[in-house]
Parts: sequence; C-alpha cells; structure tokens
Amino acid sequence: MSRGGDVERLLRQALAPVDPPEALSARLRSTLQNISDMAAGELEGWERAAMRDPRNWVRPVIALIGGAAAGAGLLLIGRHQRRRTREVAGLIERRAREIFRSR
Repeated sequence: MSRGGDVERLLRQALAPVDPPEALSARLRSTLQNISDMAAGELEGWERAAMRDPRNWVRPVIALIGGAAAGAGLLLIGRHQRRRTREVAGLIERRAREIFRSR
C-alpha cells in the first residue's frame, strides 16, 4: 500500500464520528431535569413582597437563568435523539428496500 493511502486510511479512522455512551445521555438528561426542578422550587418559594428590595433579586434571577438553560438543554437533547431515531429508521428502511430489490 502506498504511503498516501495509509495516511488517508489513518485519517479516516481518526476522524470517524463517535457516539457518546447511552448512559451519558441519561445522566445528562437527569442532571438537567434536577436543575430545572430545583430552579422551579426556588421560584415557588420566593415571595412577591421580597421583590421590593433589589438585594433579594439575586437568587430568583439565578434560578431563572439556571432553569432556562437546563430547559434549553433538555429541548436540545430531545431534538437530537428524535433526529437520530429518524436517521436510524431511514437507514433500516433503505437497507430493507435494497435487500428486497436484489431478490
């Protein structure tokens, strides 16, 4: 094999996409859900009367930002998993068509 072909093969192997382990996705989703729940709990316990004093705004603002970020992360994870599922289903369907056409 030529040196150029070997380098090309090595680059293809090194740059192959790698899917994260399934447990990582579940842990990330669980962590984001916990953050979102804690933020909602913090906001529920907050009193409107405390709104008059700006020194009391820090915790609710942090809870809003954290909850919004966690919610956005959950939406992105769900969207990615749905897209991935559709890709796999499409791949299976294409392979099945190829198999049945060849017969």
